[in-house]
Amino acid sequence: MALLYALIISIIALSLAYINYKKVVQRDEGTEKMKQISQMIREGAATFLRHENSTVFKVMLPIAIVLMITTTWHVGIAFILGATLSMLAGVFGMKSATQANVRVTNEARKTKSIANALKVAYLGGSVMGLSVAGLSILGLVVVYFIFGKLLGQLSEGKLIIETNWLGINFIPFTMTVSGYALGCSLMALFDRVGGGVYTKAADMAADLVGKTELKLPEDDPRNPATIADNVGDNVGDVAGLGADLLESFVGALVSSTILAAYMFRLYKGISYETTISLVDYPIALAATGLLSSIVGILFVISRKKSKDPQKTLDGGLWTSAILTILLSFLITYWIFHGKEDLANVGFRYGWASPWGALIIGIVVGIAMGNWAEYYTSDKFKPTRILSYQSKRGVGVVISNGLALGMESTFMPTLTLAAGILISDLFAGLYGVAISAAGMLSFVATAVSTDSYGPIADNAGGISEMAGLEEDVRKITDRLDSVGNTTAAIGKGFAIGSAALAALSLFASYIFSQISPKDLENLRSVSQVLVLNMMNAKTIAGALMGAALPFMFSGMLIKSVADSAGEMVEEIRRQFKVNPEIAEGKTPPDYNRCIEICSSGALRKMKAPAFIAVFTPLISGFLFGTQFVGGLLIGTLLSGVMLAIFCANSGGAWDNAKKYLEQGNIEGIGKGTEEHSALVVGDTVGDPLKDTVGPSLDILIKIMSVVSIIASSIFKVYHLF
Repeated sequence: MALLYALIISIIALSLAYINYKKVVQRDEGTEKMKQISQMIREGAATFLRHENSTVFKVMLPIAIVLMITTTWHVGIAFILGATLSMLAGVFGMKSATQANVRVTNEARKTKSIANALKVAYLGGSVMGLSVAGLSILGLVVVYFIFGKLLGQLSEGKLIIETNWLGINFIPFTMTVSGYALGCSLMALFDRVGGGVYTKAADMAADLVGKTELKLPEDDPRNPATIADNVGDNVGDVAGLGADLLESFVGALVSSTILAAYMFRLYKGISYETTISLVDYPIALAATGLLSSIVGILFVISRKKSKDPQKTLDGGLWTSAILTILLSFLITYWIFHGKEDLANVGFRYGWASPWGALIIGIVVGIAMGNWAEYYTSDKFKPTRILSYQSKRGVGVVISNGLALGMESTFMPTLTLAAGILISDLFAGLYGVAISAAGMLSFVATAVSTDSYGPIADNAGGISEMAGLEEDVRKITDRLDSVGNTTAAIGKGFAIGSAALAALSLFASYIFSQISPKDLENLRSVSQVLVLNMMNAKTIAGALMGAALPFMFSGMLIKSVADSAGEMVEEIRRQFKVNPEIAEGKTPPDYNRCIEICSSGALRKMKAPAFIAVFTPLISGFLFGTQFVGGLLIGTLLSGVMLAIFCANSGGAWDNAKKYLEQGNIEGIGKGTEEHSALVVGDTVGDPLKDTVGPSLDILIKIMSVVSIIASSIFKVYHLF
């Protein structure tokens, strides 16, 4: 019944996504100039995503073959399914976003209404949100039904630890769903890195030359990087963001499923019926969150009058969250009521225990989003103070932005720690996994809200390039400013869920090292769930793991800086060769900048992905499971801190600049030295908030899933 319920809700969500897309494209695109600009953005984004996906699948196919050989063919197929659905979500969302941008501009031009423009932008963003949740749940239904039910991997006789021809021990279904999660994660990493390098290289180059050197307004048509910048918003902040949150969502669901299967083999006194309930619960919970999200999305779309976009968008999120809590109570009762062995799972409050953990996850997720908003929104003191620091010069702006980011890690981390402890109190490690799933249960609403931001940003760019009235740009700027805040909130959700899901995946990693012989001598689960931190290999692994996110981040920042440097040289060359560009008499060569961004992003996206996949593998084959355990712990701890720091520093610099541009500091406006100082700060923060920060939570989960799949291999085959 849980699978049928999830299937119906996912089909409804995908149908609504299609309806919302049709509502977007039925609207007028505006003037011929607006249509022309929008078409260039559309073609640039589609071309890049097409090249990226073809490049990625050349890498994915060999990995799938290796998985089939070393584990079972089921894992390779599930891996391809996860990667394909993740890719499709990005394609659907970006297609909608590139159709919606010009229509938002036109709505602002015709009606001069921020409420009408908001509705069109959100309609476009909702296609991404509904596609992410609908496709991810649909994929899990397929995996559960085909591999779990039809092929019997969820039958009582198959929920055992098997040994394959290489001597690798695993539970077949846990390995299959791990393959599905790995496909989603690897595709998300390519999308985030490739799209992130593209968008931030274009953004940095456009700002450095256009704003600081030539004193051109943002999105000025004379700037050769403007089209590439707007293309980047779509490939990085729509396709990349959607793939990112899809893999976070799947990772959270899969972590609880894997944990349940291992608990059945290792915990005493758990019946097969209860185990199936534990396996079904995450997917039923996800479907319930999606149903609540549909209501929340319709709430935003149906609002006819709203002068405060942030309040409207928050209303959609709160509607989804509250409805998820209420409906999940019924789902929890339906699945767990009457089970007499729940105490053996670690449920301390009977059938309601996982519902308590779910609520904690939602509360922690909202708190993480609120902390992100506090440190990055210009409604609050930290960002406003940062904006005023521009009076003291660019060095002070940079220093204070770094300080803000570092300080901003403490309270979110404290919130996460409290969430882990309380979730564990409710339902043990399974409760921690459900808490992660709860945090992203209404992911469709969160992604819809996030995707609205790049659409609004593009709308502002089209307004500027098409030479529309100043009041149109004011509307799109207001929508864009809110979009920056919603993006920061979305990153908070993704980072928080990564930390919670990684903990339960880490427990599954420890479980996955158990062989059938180990089970004969196992007296207590506490014998297994131990990582000896006084072991030299564990300490060495933790040190390496802690350093890894910094090396990973450095590579990403350098990739963005190198591509931006090429763009800067090209922009300067065009202005030098043809001075009429600066006078507006001759259009610049936009396509050359698009080509530079595309080639740079495609060239640079492979190395970080290989680091995420091969670091745990090489480490395991060299030093064994204890070293990899330390590696995972170190990566989790430093990765979470670094992700929060990068997301909040970058977001604060961006909104501090916008706070000044909106005329909030008396006597200081665009084109002043103070404005240039904040532009430099925003430029420094661009790769941090939109490339590094979002990629780190994916790194954490990829390494965890790869380690689960390979742990029983390097338990046997390692050199030292």
